[in-house]
Amino acid sequence: MTSVATRQWLLKGLADQSQQHQGPHAQPHDDEKPQAWWRVMCLTGVDYFSTLGYQPGIAALAAGVLSPVATLILVLVTLLGALPVYRRVAVDSPHGEGSIAMLTRLLSFWKGKLFVLVLLGFAATDFIITITLSAADATAHVDENPFWPSSFQGHEVIVTLVLIALLGAVFLKGFTEAIGIAVGLVGVYLVLNVVVVADGLFRVLTHPSMVSDWTTALTTQHGDPLLVVGIALLVFPKLALGLSGFETGVAVMPHVKGQLQDRIRGTKRLLTTAAVIMSAFLIASSVVTTVLIPQGAFQPGGPANGRALAYLAHQNLGNAFGTGYDVVTIAILWFAGASAMAGLLNLVPRYLPKFGMAPSWARAVRPMVLVFTATAFLITVVFDADVDAQGGAYATGVLVLITSAATAVTLSAHRRGQRARTVAFALIAAVFVYTTVANVVERPDGVKIAGCFIAGILVVSLLSRVYRAFELRVTHIEADAEAEKFLRECGRRKVRLIANEPGRRDAREYSEKIAQIIADNDLADDSDVIFVEVTVTDASDFETELHLRGEVLHHRYRVLSMESSSVPSALAALLLHIRDTTHRRPHIYFEWTEGNPLSNFVRYLIFGQGEVAPVTREMLRQAEPDRRRRPHVHVG
Repeated sequence: MTSVATRQWLLKGLADQSQQHQGPHAQPHDDEKPQAWWRVMCLTGVDYFSTLGYQPGIAALAAGVLSPVATLILVLVTLLGALPVYRRVAVDSPHGEGSIAMLTRLLSFWKGKLFVLVLLGFAATDFIITITLSAADATAHVDENPFWPSSFQGHEVIVTLVLIALLGAVFLKGFTEAIGIAVGLVGVYLVLNVVVVADGLFRVLTHPSMVSDWTTALTTQHGDPLLVVGIALLVFPKLALGLSGFETGVAVMPHVKGQLQDRIRGTKRLLTTAAVIMSAFLIASSVVTTVLIPQGAFQPGGPANGRALAYLAHQNLGNAFGTGYDVVTIAILWFAGASAMAGLLNLVPRYLPKFGMAPSWARAVRPMVLVFTATAFLITVVFDADVDAQGGAYATGVLVLITSAATAVTLSAHRRGQRARTVAFALIAAVFVYTTVANVVERPDGVKIAGCFIAGILVVSLLSRVYRAFELRVTHIEADAEAEKFLRECGRRKVRLIANEPGRRDAREYSEKIAQIIADNDLADDSDVIFVEVTVTDASDFETELHLRGEVLHHRYRVLSMESSSVPSALAALLLHIRDTTHRRPHIYFEWTEGNPLSNFVRYLIFGQGEVAPVTREMLRQAEPDRRRRPHVHVG
């Protein structure tokens, strides 16, 4: 493959997304057809359902004989808390923006962008650690299988890296292939878990002594029912891994088939069905694993540590069935990173390139797959493919995103005057705030890891913003009737544009400006002059659309006005638009900005104005390499 062909393959889909602000998955490409909601559910389900591979063991290790009670609390929080929250998120962000977009609407200027970057840091923590932790857990299942050669053990990092590389290869091939694999894996995995759990429940029901032993241990260790509930509530944050999957459930909304309302309904079905299925499995699996497996087997190094259901599959159904169960569990744990990769491919291109905080090629899917895969490689090596070492960071990312979602829907209900829903969502948000704080106190390493992701995103984003400072940012230009009339006049004869910072907008302001431009540039007269005025809206935005408004002020002065996040970008885009529509090279006149050039450049970076004349000229130079076709810039 030649370098040109390689570049075209990597950047496929970038050209026709350049004018959009919704990320590469907002509107699926022709070869990535929308799917039925249940198929998309399987994509998010490879993450959500795969937690059955380790969740029962984590619950038993954290809560002991209280595992079923703590799991019941987790299920209640899932069905009465996370599910209603994300059903509301699906309604309020139907293009897959998620709770991040809901919260950013409340904040403007740079504080809104920094807030987004922090949330993206937690999202990246959640999604990247999902990829690395799931692949590492798949490797652990490989090592525990009795048929796996002992000579291959001890190479966990290499095996995990191979699994992550295979996951990246699937997404380099295409998104549709990922959904097809997910459907098959989820179907087989759920069927096998039904067999294991049903067999376990049968053994529990036919051996009442096991149940009595468990209840005796429960009452002996925790005699007071209120104490049981209290301890279960304290232990519950350690089970937060069982809440994964909701954020990716809304992140992949654009892949659900149908128009907007059909997509919203489909996503609600997706979230509800996944939550109900998972809740049933969590309760049943916690009962059978707690009753049938000795507590010592859950301890680190024990045969049921992190693989309780796999232990029962081998113990009760034989090594042949157990090995088949292991193979499918390994496969779904490996592919659990697919939903995380899908979430990353939706969130990062949706925000960072639009903010100017990532290269323009970050809109394309395949380069980002390579970036995320390389990051997962690094995390795997740093943590030595250790599942327990990554658990705190994973839970922190999951809980922060769910807490932000609960906060977002609470504020959304409040703005709409829905008092009952506001109170209900506020209570849910309080539960998740408690859970997040408890998890951070228990495992502060999660915040440290998330902090590294946030710091990395901030540094890269700010450097990218500076690097792209002279890039033309206007994606579309529209003009009203009067503005179109002015542009036609530019096509008939030489018209001089004067860049003016709007002030009082009285006759004196315009007459003094004309006199100054004539004096500074030694012009003969003031005929055929059009003022151009740009009002800066939110300077933290990067890409904007221009809406030109033409007006004649004080019966004499023609004025083109527009709003933009950057004065130089708006002026440069206007000049190129005039050149391309009139086939004449326009002239624009500036006055030098007073003050230190460095401080003026910093003002431009932060506030969108400052060193206007040289920045406008530099934008024109980069946008039009041929100086014979470049608009004229005069500074006096």
